[in-house]
Amino acid sequence: MCDLFDTLGPDAPTLLHGWTTRKMAAHLVLRERDPIAAPCLVLPGPPARFAERRTSDMVEHREFGWLVTRLRCGPPLGFFRVPWVRSFPSLNEFFVHHEDVRRANGLGPRADLTPAMQAALWRNVQRGSRYLSRRVRGVGLDIAWQGTGLRHTVRTGQATVELAGSPGELLLYLFGRRSAATVEVSGPAAAVAAIQEGRFGM
Repeated sequence: MCDLFDTLGPDAPTLLHGWTTRKMAAHLVLRERDPIAAPCLVLPGPPARFAERRTSDMVEHREFGWLVTRLRCGPPLGFFRVPWVRSFPSLNEFFVHHEDVRRANGLGPRADLTPAMQAALWRNVQRGSRYLSRRVRGVGLDIAWQGTGLRHTVRTGQATVELAGSPGELLLYLFGRRSAATVEVSGPAAAVAAIQEGRFGM
């Protein structure tokens, strides 16, 4: 991701409305290095606005190269060095935001993901799918790793929809990047419509 930042520069678009690569880098640095603002990134209302102000301050006062260098160094000692954090929330965060940058700049899905990375993403899809789909009501949901026979029931319902794709594409879909994710959606028409219109993500 840092190599891509270096290639694209600070003003390239991302899939997030209004976010440039500079703001993306600032967001990621703040997440790992600002112990006051970081928890506010996942909270609504005043905490979220506080985190946004801190991010804006970083965008305004820090050079893009400085942000990328800090990001490339990895997190400092503390919470974000905990193995579980690195393998679950941080892997999700960096994978999804890397794709936010790639796909907004005409780069497709990565073809170089190792089997170990695919397996790690599949574990995270299973771990996080119920929470990430929590706003979708009244519909059953299954996810399937296309081409492997691996499936996971997220929630049951009278009508069930299946999302099928590679682990990374499923993760993008569950994080709300529906239009950018290569995922097959199948099931009864009304249930599919509920899924396609539902809100996924954090």
